[in-house]
Amino acid sequence: MSNPAPKKAGQADRSGRPGRQGRPGRKVEREVAFQILYSLSFSPDVDEGRLHTVFANSPDLEAKGLTPDPEGFTWELVRGVWLNRGEIDEAIARYSQNWRVERMGRIELTILRIGMYEVLFAPSTLDVPLKVAINEAVELAKNFGDENSRGFVNGILDAAARALEAGKEQRRAE
Repeated sequence: MSNPAPKKAGQADRSGRPGRQGRPGRKVEREVAFQILYSLSFSPDVDEGRLHTVFANSPDLEAKGLTPDPEGFTWELVRGVWLNRGEIDEAIARYSQNWRVERMGRIELTILRIGMYEVLFAPSTLDVPLKVAINEAVELAKNFGDENSRGFVNGILDAAARALEAGKEQRRAE
């Protein structure tokens, strides 16, 4: 199964600011993580060992100048989202009004999983501010989803962030 392509020509090559050691920036790494996680959504029984293999063999990594080694921001997102997806889906369900997780489109659910991981589950060492996590998820929704995706993603992640800021939700970093 092929990964979804960005909707607008030219945006696929947008690398954002260069990252450490000449690597692409986090915007590109999030996009690649999305592509890998989206493809994994068609094979839900992948364990951590197989996850390494799927990650290392992703053509999206090389195409974007990323290493296939399980390290760095892209790997942390893929591994963190994949291993915590049950809890992440529970969090998504808490903040999605009148939407069951199993009825959400794969693209939107994958984006929400990444965003919710960054909002509630990512270790502090990833150093992702709430507003950045939400904005980047909305950007993924603009690039890969339909015209309603960005509002849908923003609403759910913003509700989770507000609950976190109000002390009604706690970070569950690995």
